[in-house]
Amino acid sequence: MPSDPSRMCELLVGLDDVNVGAVDRDETGWLRITVSCRQPALVCESCGAQRRLKDRSAVELVDLPAFGQPARLLWCKRRWKGCCGSGSTTEVEDRIAPAGHSMTTRAARWATRQVGQHRRSVSSVAAELGCDWHTVNRAVIAYGQALLDADIDRVGPVDAVGLDETLFVRRGRFRCKQWATSIVDVDTGQLIDLVPARTAVKVENWFKAQPTQWCRWIRYGVLDLSGPYRKVFNSIVLE
Repeated sequence: MPSDPSRMCELLVGLDDVNVGAVDRDETGWLRITVSCRQPALVCESCGAQRRLKDRSAVELVDLPAFGQPARLLWCKRRWKGCCGSGSTTEVEDRIAPAGHSMTTRAARWATRQVGQHRRSVSSVAAELGCDWHTVNRAVIAYGQALLDADIDRVGPVDAVGLDETLFVRRGRFRCKQWATSIVDVDTGQLIDLVPARTAVKVENWFKAQPTQWCRWIRYGVLDLSGPYRKVFNSIVLE
């Protein structure tokens, strides 16, 4: 069993190849863990020489709660001086967080499972993480879409497809209606996807993005008397 304090901190933080610089609790009672990567300096792709450290900047990331308390990971990212006339380069490590994200990779994956698999609301997950609704929602969209794109067998062959419009939200000062089209497997009742519109063009584009064989499996369409939806079936599904 490890007895070295530094190693024990690393095990608690649970990230590979990082140094834990500090662990503190702020005035709100949240934990703040400062880490830095210990990979060697980047090598210039042009000349092969090692880049020199230019500076460091701390990036605060929403992380998983620790011991019942919201936590923030402060990642001291290194920026390397350019070589051979090239510009400076900032450290990238997707195992901690992808560039431009405000949540750690593990927290984003956890949030996506909570919302997608366990059917929790975005607001409840945000409250547990101690962040705003938009931070969680952006993570769920980014990681959830990647999962959907990778799971090509999620739906499988569909014999009958249903299309229907839903008033999804009212936006803006004048509460303008924003419609969405639900695409459903009629036999199983499974929601296949949502298209953020109810126009023929948008829904046609969705079908065009699907594999040709998948569209050929469809034999029936269930829809109301909507002209745009009838156009979709005539031009895409029944062609």
